[in-house]
Amino acid sequence: MSADLDELINAGAIQPMVVVMPDAPWNARGSWYTDSLYTGDKKTGAGAGVPVETAFTRDLVDHVDATYRTVDDREARAVGGYSMGGAGALRFTLAHQDTFSGGIVLSPAVYVPQPPADSSTRDYGAYGAKHKLFDKHRYTELSYPTALEALDPALPVHLFIAVGDDEWANPDPADASHDLDFEAAQLYNTARRVDGVTAELRVLDGGHDWDVWQPAFREGIVDVSARLRTAAAEPWAAELLGTTGDDRAGGLLVDADGGTTVAVNAAGSLAGLPHAGGLDVALLRRSADGATTWRHTLATGANDRAYGLVAGDGGATLVAGYTRGNLDGAHPSGAFDDAFVAAVDAAGQRLWTTQFGDGAAADRIYAAAPDGAGGAYVAGYTSGSVAGVSAGDKDALLARVDGAGELLWARQVGGPGEDKALALGLGADGGVYVGGVAAQAMPGGTHAGANDAWLARYTADGGQEWLQQFGTTGNDQVSGLVVRADGTAVAVGHTRGSLAGESAGDNDVFARAVGVTGAELWTTQAGTATDDRGVTGVLGQHGSVLLVGNTYGAMGTAVGGVDVFTLQLGADGAAGEARQVGSVDRDGADDFDDPNLFAATGPGALWLSGLTYGAPERATNAGAGDVFLMKLAGGVVP
Repeated sequence: MSADLDELINAGAIQPMVVVMPDAPWNARGSWYTDSLYTGDKKTGAGAGVPVETAFTRDLVDHVDATYRTVDDREARAVGGYSMGGAGALRFTLAHQDTFSGGIVLSPAVYVPQPPADSSTRDYGAYGAKHKLFDKHRYTELSYPTALEALDPALPVHLFIAVGDDEWANPDPADASHDLDFEAAQLYNTARRVDGVTAELRVLDGGHDWDVWQPAFREGIVDVSARLRTAAAEPWAAELLGTTGDDRAGGLLVDADGGTTVAVNAAGSLAGLPHAGGLDVALLRRSADGATTWRHTLATGANDRAYGLVAGDGGATLVAGYTRGNLDGAHPSGAFDDAFVAAVDAAGQRLWTTQFGDGAAADRIYAAAPDGAGGAYVAGYTSGSVAGVSAGDKDALLARVDGAGELLWARQVGGPGEDKALALGLGADGGVYVGGVAAQAMPGGTHAGANDAWLARYTADGGQEWLQQFGTTGNDQVSGLVVRADGTAVAVGHTRGSLAGESAGDNDVFARAVGVTGAELWTTQAGTATDDRGVTGVLGQHGSVLLVGNTYGAMGTAVGGVDVFTLQLGADGAAGEARQVGSVDRDGADDFDDPNLFAATGPGALWLSGLTYGAPERATNAGAGDVFLMKLAGGVVP
């Protein structure tokens, strides 16, 4: 392991770290790293257990911090082990959240609900009580399901779990569920459903030996190292909006005077607005000093969800998204999602609602942009036929609605697979850029592998000028678009391959600049060894762009869980300073890593709104997912 650590540190794959590998030959089988309650042989007391768990998690940690140049913080510590040590690493991580924030759990000898009859967990008193070598109640007390039930989500932990596909099998078929590959998969699927826990699972080719543990350790230490914080995080000053339900961000507008309009997809009553059912779209207009000047709701008894706000004429706000209900009064069936665009005037009163789509299929809007004439371009997907014959599973959908709510035109484009439009941007000449993700070849495109990114440009009247598809053999996706003053566009997203240079690992952020004709100007790729995704961006001065995304790692200084980051890009794509903010929980993306994050510029600052499962400083999460609203001073690219 020491050679692997030296190699990975020298290669820059992991940060320098103090690694302690204690040996404990004085204790038979390490007491499975528990505080044993076994008092030994009835007559002699021989074999009595010792408090190994306390020795490791308190005494050893205190000694290491007092002796070496370490960071005395849970978010700077992780623990790992294999087999019995894997069980110990899991126990230490879950039961001592105040000490450790991550665990490398290799081939863990954990058994639920009780170990098989021939397991050595029963033989050494680790799970004993008094004179009994093994006590089933003590085993349950120390088991990971019990630790998960007591886990504090305010102190999140990350688990890297790995196991071989040919680990030792229990000879009794009745104990097949206790084979380690089965138990590891059950551990992963149980842990990842607990608030405050993130987890990765790897199944490698091999058995219960170093052919599995060495490659698993190498990948695991890279994964966990990226999550360890060794410097103070930036304070997170933000406002929290939410209900006791699971809420989502739905859009953000910032006025020239610093006032904001924010959309919250609310799972309950928010700011005094009645809750109709499912998710309601709650719009809150706020002055520069934070006072609410009006509130408005778009709601049916079904789910209604916003995915973008656009400024209209005369102080109006246009909101786009999708609804399963009868939002405009003319679609009573409610069997499938419909696209919608609605307008609210400067006093918070509804002007109009336009609902459209294929009545026999799902249609969703995922992006909106101003059309330069008081209306909006909107984009997403249709599972049916909105503007032509369906080409496959889902087709990308692009439409234009004018300032009076008239649907001027709609276009759908796609290949035989699942294709979505996720990003929009208005060009200086009135043309519109659109981008997204494609599962197979788009018309005129070539499929690179897995999901591909794509970009297209349309005229103001809906004519397609060009479409290009690009990617790697991994997953690639365009999530946001920033159009520059010269008419060129910068697409941001993520790639699991190498679009521009070597991949840092997992997903990397990318930005690609294209000209009006679609010619590639430059592509930049950046990331950590873990999952990093570009979501959106804002325009800075002189053609620069501030990219906004979310990361599991340390693009800047990591806080914990999933964080929100900004990355400065020069006009030529050169990457500059990265900043990172958030809570110790998941911010800017949901449990499925789908982004939920919006950005807009205001006077001298960048504004962000997005999903959080945690809370900013001096705020309390109302329940499940809430929406944050923050002003990041100095966040605009100079």
